[in-house]
Amino acid sequence: MKKIKMKQEVKNKNPNEAFTEFKKHCTIKNLSEKTIKYYDECFLSFLKFYGETNPLADISKDTIDDYIIYLRTNTGFNDVSINTRLRGIRTILKHFMELGYIEDFKISLIEAEKPLKETYTDEELELLLKKPNIKTCSFPEYRTWVIVNYLLSTANRLSTITNIKIEDLNFDDELLQLKKVKNKKQYIIPMSTSLAKILQEYLMYRKGKSEDYLFCTVEGEKLSTNTLESNIRRYNLKRGVSKTSIHLFRHTFAKKWILAGGDIFRLQKILGHSSLDVVREYLNMFSDDLKISFNKFNPLEQFKTNKNYIKMRK
Repeated sequence: MKKIKMKQEVKNKNPNEAFTEFKKHCTIKNLSEKTIKYYDECFLSFLKFYGETNPLADISKDTIDDYIIYLRTNTGFNDVSINTRLRGIRTILKHFMELGYIEDFKISLIEAEKPLKETYTDEELELLLKKPNIKTCSFPEYRTWVIVNYLLSTANRLSTITNIKIEDLNFDDELLQLKKVKNKKQYIIPMSTSLAKILQEYLMYRKGKSEDYLFCTVEGEKLSTNTLESNIRRYNLKRGVSKTSIHLFRHTFAKKWILAGGDIFRLQKILGHSSLDVVREYLNMFSDDLKISFNKFNPLEQFKTNKNYIKMRK
């Protein structure tokens, strides 16, 4: 009798109630607020289609197929955006399946052609990397110039940059310790020689204790992500660069690394990806650029250029 009662409770599980349990599960797993907010957006989007009063147990593969059609016809989402929603709802529903709230079924992403990742051009980088006059510029302008150099040299994410502390810099060994990262796994990356010199000069003006945040406000407080984004936007536009995304520095780093012949395993480590999937995407997206000077670096072309060959008899 008890078994029948438990089954009945699962069958009548309310979608909102089940999602509240899922969010609690995410909190226990120590997922970031940004990730939980993403799941919130995905579930609210799905619930708008499915309805709050419909039984959770009735969700099936047909429901997801209808949801995809709904997203295409009612939201104007492209296939990449639809897959973003599907990834989130797939994780949520998988948790419900594990708890027995719904029957098991597979949720597959749709075929989507990913757009080429935009990057900063060399001309734009020259404008952004031109050093301001320290004697006449404001501290925010100088700090933003330092951050632009930091971005291009490390490919760090926004949240990582704002959480770097002075004590995380190892100038003797030219290393950077990254503590606040997306996957919560701290790691160390090299610090380029040029960046080390820039940061050492910056600290002469910034000063501060070892436990202080590296990039701070004029008052010496931690720089917020919103402030940093606004600063980069104003800085770029002032220098005649219409692109203002911080994440583009990450794409630019990856592109230049690949075109310079850097290996994808070290690129994966520097970017902080848990798998090579995203790195392979970069490799595919920039494949046309790899043709530049291909003959110059190609081993066969080099061999033919330096060798004399025996002529074949006619």
